[in-house]
Amino acid sequence: MKNQVNQKYRLYRRQNGTYYYEDCESGKQLSLKTKDKAEALRLLNAHNEKHQLASLNGQIGRIYLNARDPELNNRTWAYAFEELSKLKQGNTRIRWERAILDPAFDSIRKIALVDTRAEHFFKVLGARTVSTNVFLRRVHNFALGLGWLPWPVLPPKQWPRPQYKEKRAITEDEHKRILANEHNEERRAFYEALWEIGGSQSDVAFLTHENIDWNTRTIHYFRQKTKQLCQLRFGAGGDLEKLLGRLPSEGPLFPYLRTVREADRATEFKQRCTRLGIKGVTLHCYRYSWAERARECGYPERYAQAALGHGSKAVARAYAKKANPTIPSLDEWKKQKAENVVSVEFPKSAPNANEGNLPREKAG
Repeated sequence: MKNQVNQKYRLYRRQNGTYYYEDCESGKQLSLKTKDKAEALRLLNAHNEKHQLASLNGQIGRIYLNARDPELNNRTWAYAFEELSKLKQGNTRIRWERAILDPAFDSIRKIALVDTRAEHFFKVLGARTVSTNVFLRRVHNFALGLGWLPWPVLPPKQWPRPQYKEKRAITEDEHKRILANEHNEERRAFYEALWEIGGSQSDVAFLTHENIDWNTRTIHYFRQKTKQLCQLRFGAGGDLEKLLGRLPSEGPLFPYLRTVREADRATEFKQRCTRLGIKGVTLHCYRYSWAERARECGYPERYAQAALGHGSKAVARAYAKKANPTIPSLDEWKKQKAENVVSVEFPKSAPNANEGNLPREKAG
């Protein structure tokens, strides 16, 4: 049929006499539910006209949008990823540059942002990996916030929920086995520091003697990832004080490990755990260990937040459900409160601390 050239749908009849229309692009076939040719042609024309009007309206809309933003039709998802990664720094930028290379994004790299449909995103998210989901959502929100997208490709409630793997804390027995089988002195001290401080591997690896205030017995540093201040006191004669006494008194505490890439430090740790038969843990699990030990001994949550950084997922998870503290009865608590009141506070002189930002509490 000559009048069906360049049409969205074409007409054909099956052997039983029923007319169908077929999508010329996808090949999808649907019944027109009629055996009358004249009626079938009217229905076919209606379907084609509906498609043409939608296409025409879309082109008109793009003309108006293009008048406001001349680059609207030129921005692709590859461009959006590149521009967002430029705003990142340090390890975060490295993670973004690595994430951009994910093969899952190949199907949308050259698609203009304004031409993106929901099915394009569903194809990318088909792998159901957490990384793909998280980075695609972030670049989508970035483009939407800048006005590069006239409307969301996927509404917030329609995004598939990331399926995170269960994280667990490193047990004390596992930690002792790791130390006993580590023959490199600096690396063994590094694992001890992660256990005692609970910092992320990069934050601990980059600690220097300037992060230690021996007068107030305080370790303080700003997290590389969030720029939040973390501060932790260590007791006299405790394991952490003994460890710090063995580390360099000037310059970096871990001069070699600070030069090693974050991914390489993680790989070395995984290799050691594999040899010992320890599964399901990473260097980051030391943060969960610290948080759970703090919760189990009744350490106030805001003190744990000050030590690990406010907003720490390790604190939130441990204090929500993972640890199993012994909860006294109300009568026992009132009795202890009356007989033995202990003051606990952070020193006011901690360097780089914002005045008035240090917690103070009296606990029985």
